[in-house]
Amino acid sequence: MIDETSLKKYRKRRDSFGSRLKNSIDWENSAFRQYDRRCAFLDENNLCDIYSEAGPSMLCRTCRAYPRHIEEFEGVREISLSLSCPEAAKLILDCKEPVRFLSKETEKEETYPFFDFFLYTKLMDCRDVIISTLQNRELDWNLRAGIVLGLAHDLQRRIVNDRLYETDSLLERYGRKGAVEKLASRLLAYQIDGDSRFEGMKELFGFLDGLEVLNAGWPDYIGRVKEVLYGAGENAYEEQRQEFYEYLESEEERLETWERWSEQLMVYFVFTWFCGAEYDERPYGKMKLAVVSTLLIRETAQALWKEQGGVLEKDAFFEAARRYSREVEHSDLNLERLETLFREKKVCSLDRLLTLVMG
Repeated sequence: MIDETSLKKYRKRRDSFGSRLKNSIDWENSAFRQYDRRCAFLDENNLCDIYSEAGPSMLCRTCRAYPRHIEEFEGVREISLSLSCPEAAKLILDCKEPVRFLSKETEKEETYPFFDFFLYTKLMDCRDVIISTLQNRELDWNLRAGIVLGLAHDLQRRIVNDRLYETDSLLERYGRKGAVEKLASRLLAYQIDGDSRFEGMKELFGFLDGLEVLNAGWPDYIGRVKEVLYGAGENAYEEQRQEFYEYLESEEERLETWERWSEQLMVYFVFTWFCGAEYDERPYGKMKLAVVSTLLIRETAQALWKEQGGVLEKDAFFEAARRYSREVEHSDLNLERLETLFREKKVCSLDRLLTLVMG
């Protein structure tokens, strides 16, 4: 969406580029027109003609902020980087240390009508615990992911049953001494055979087929990934997966890097979207987005490893994450469709997702 201030500037432009602006904007919907699902101002090198022809001051608020992602709440503005930007993806995924978040206070005050501050504070508290758990590198990634998925599920039940006031006791239970070890022990029961994983992951990848296509090359790309993973059937998939993990585990540093990439992905998705549940009261759906997205990107990496002759370069992993983010996170329609599927499909039940995380 183009902000009103930028629309006024575009209307006032009187030169030849101003004519192009007027013809390339959908004024009714305050959006740039698209041709072949590409912004009318993207050149053949994917660079912005508004920037090159008119200068950075003519960019709209959204384009000026990119690759920053901004989430706004009453009295709080959260700014992060978007994984869809190649350089931002490198910064996010190549970071070896646990991510830290910086805060700054200003004197400016904002009020939002109908803002549920109590819900927001509980979401913030839960997100802090979730990120802390995800950054506990004494546990394997799958255990960390399983624990936070269970926490989000328990929080959702309290919201649905009008017992949000129990959030503090819920977090206390998850934070007790020995709680993580007990939860991790229970999660081991969800480890499954390859056939069950084959069907589940294949179904999750099928979700992507029903999404709005933002890049013309996406359907072919994801179709190729699915063919490499699932085209030869269940037995071939399980053999390929076993070989892939033998490759990862053959070097300690390689396995640590794989675990770290998975951690950084989960932290990224959780920080970006979890507290947005203040607007729809569905934190469990936001957590499912984080878990499923990370699973799909990890699975895509396995396909790329196979295509590249048994080698997974970090740039290939970063690009897989970037392309996924570009298709999913840059479309509100796609985010809404995925959350609907997460609620409706049995493969996204707690037990089923835990089997996929632990498998």
